[in-house]
Amino acid sequence: MSQLQLPPLSLYVHVPWCIQKCPYCDFNSHALKHDIPETEYVGRLLDDLRADLSWVQNRKLTSIFIGGGTPSLFSAASIAKLLDGIGKLIPLSPNCEITLEANPGAFETERFSGFVDAGVTRLSIGVQSLQNEQLKALGRIHGPEQAQQAAAHAAKLPLKSFNLDLMHGLPGQTIEQAMADLDGIIALAPPHISWYQLTIEPNTAFASRPPKLPEDDILWDIQELGHAKLAAAGYQQYEVSAYAKPQHQSQHNRNYWTFGDYLGIGCGAHSKITLPAENKIIRCEKIKHPQGYLDLTKPLRYRQWDVATEELTFEFFMNYFRLYEPVSKLEFEARTGLPKSEADRLLQQAIEKNLVLDNGDAWETTSLGRRYLNSVLDMLI
Repeated sequence: MSQLQLPPLSLYVHVPWCIQKCPYCDFNSHALKHDIPETEYVGRLLDDLRADLSWVQNRKLTSIFIGGGTPSLFSAASIAKLLDGIGKLIPLSPNCEITLEANPGAFETERFSGFVDAGVTRLSIGVQSLQNEQLKALGRIHGPEQAQQAAAHAAKLPLKSFNLDLMHGLPGQTIEQAMADLDGIIALAPPHISWYQLTIEPNTAFASRPPKLPEDDILWDIQELGHAKLAAAGYQQYEVSAYAKPQHQSQHNRNYWTFGDYLGIGCGAHSKITLPAENKIIRCEKIKHPQGYLDLTKPLRYRQWDVATEELTFEFFMNYFRLYEPVSKLEFEARTGLPKSEADRLLQQAIEKNLVLDNGDAWETTSLGRRYLNSVLDMLI
């Protein structure tokens, strides 16, 4: 391996509580059974961050993402205390993007405004559908009107941006219903839309009792029609499931996909850190359950491991090929420590099948490669 270079650094903060667990969700989230121990959890989060400060390596944070779970269940005062504590431990870049995930039914206008006052610059609102029947099938506790009101509130606040999450390929969903949902979201004019297909994940309620999903032909028609509709409305697809108006791409997600570094604090949070002095990349996972995480007698790190050299090429492209842009060969070498010839060798089959283009200084997935991205990644194993 050649010498690794330090990439940008982001911070992910995990809040594990939800009002109830959605049947499709495989995230580390827990339905509320009692009041959230906000003060104790924020204190533990900052302890967690202090323990990882050696991994910062004199960098500033380019983004912070508070996810979950449902972080908007926390008070604005707790979010302010958290962000103030983070800023005292790690300097923030001048344009640091600070995102907080919120559900339309989990906050009121006063709390929403309070999050912005606390330092949040971007909200990501989990709408998922604008149809009552589909929301019920997805286990969501809000209605279409609440989602529309939430977006309207976000648009009036002094945010740098906000995102609306929308699913398609829902149980029994027709093409017409999917397009109606998308029209409704576009009409709300968010700067960023995350539009993604429902998939049945292991260890979820849907996995044990699978709903009937649309046929593949219908799913493909939804994708094609939806993409054209979003493009006509001025949204650029820059990632597999992300569409943005100009200057509104998610900085935090881009750092993930470009194989940047990130610290993860909170229950079950993951970190990916480059250590140039040791010329290796490590990953770390924090203890998952809130009870264990809040136990001051237990270590916060559940496990830590080195990323094997033979796994680096796959991990790099598994992330970078989600973006709809060329992948610099120089960036591959800087962020993996591997020669570009190693990637050339592993990508050869995909290039021959017209799934990937070699542009000389960069690689890029073709439209066919984007459609069959899993097949491209299988060729790298």
